[in-house]
Amino acid sequence: MVFYDLLKFLSVFDLSQVRYWPPSLSNPSFAPADRVFMDLGIGVDGDSNVTRIRVDGDFNAKAGFASSSDTGKGKCKVSGRSIRHGYHLVKGKSSHPMEDYLVAEFKKVNHNELGLFAVFDGHLGHSVADYLRAHLFENILKEPEFFSDIETAIRKAYDRTDNKILEKTAELGRGGSTAVTAILINGSRLVVANVGDSRAVLSKNGVAIQLSVDHEPSMDREMVEEKGGFVSNIPGDVPRVDGQLAVTRAFGDGSLKKHLSSEPHVVDETVDDDTEFLILASDGLWKVMSNQEAVDFIKEAKDPQTAAKNLTEEAVARKSKDDISCIFVFAGLA
Repeated sequence: MVFYDLLKFLSVFDLSQVRYWPPSLSNPSFAPADRVFMDLGIGVDGDSNVTRIRVDGDFNAKAGFASSSDTGKGKCKVSGRSIRHGYHLVKGKSSHPMEDYLVAEFKKVNHNELGLFAVFDGHLGHSVADYLRAHLFENILKEPEFFSDIETAIRKAYDRTDNKILEKTAELGRGGSTAVTAILINGSRLVVANVGDSRAVLSKNGVAIQLSVDHEPSMDREMVEEKGGFVSNIPGDVPRVDGQLAVTRAFGDGSLKKHLSSEPHVVDETVDDDTEFLILASDGLWKVMSNQEAVDFIKEAKDPQTAAKNLTEEAVARKSKDDISCIFVFAGLA
């Protein structure tokens, strides 16, 4: 079976594109690599604007924890509840530039106070993750059903955004991105959606509750095979779609799209007095820390920015080699 998987892998994989091998040690999400520079997009201090900062390929030497480009926080008071968020990003150990992006902002829409939080973990380049940072929430909010049927609105926006990314392949490149989005409505309702393995974890009374689903090939093998693809099982590597991608659901990835899905997992959660905080993070955190470990590690946190920073630093201390982006949202009673 292993030999059969290897033959299939070689039949679809363009070895001329491989710079880093084995893929699990260099770029765990996607085997080939073609990267030159990166853009870092972040929401700043509760402002509804999003700052876009362009840096060159030696970001690894520049990414200090105190840099305004990789850490920040914001707050909003709504319905008697003080909502505060903090975020922190850390460049991984690999030689390619940073591919994680995030959004953390508050926005008022039709007299509703919305908290918009997202983590996008790009692979095979930064462009798709950057596009999502700039456009995904915009597309979700444009859907006519947003307030009447938010789950339908999110599913439609994910699909339309993915189609637009595929139309722009010549501009954005052949890479892709995971996504986890969280929309906090008037401080009392939380709607989380995701594709890929970036994760959302809620703490209620000290118990970690995973709201997202890790869309891994081992879990979605049947879907991939029904679409005509295969899941590789090569010793020493994680399962991959067509021997290449370590997730089954993602934006972009035009060359693999017929074997992938951009259909999100969506969950609608009530925020009540038992709700303590929400963590959104890329898999660079979750590879070295369980959900409950993350919750326990920062359960006494008072400042959301410090909580996000401490989590990412702990992941680095545990030898995480991937890019790490983390958002901490604290929903404390006023």
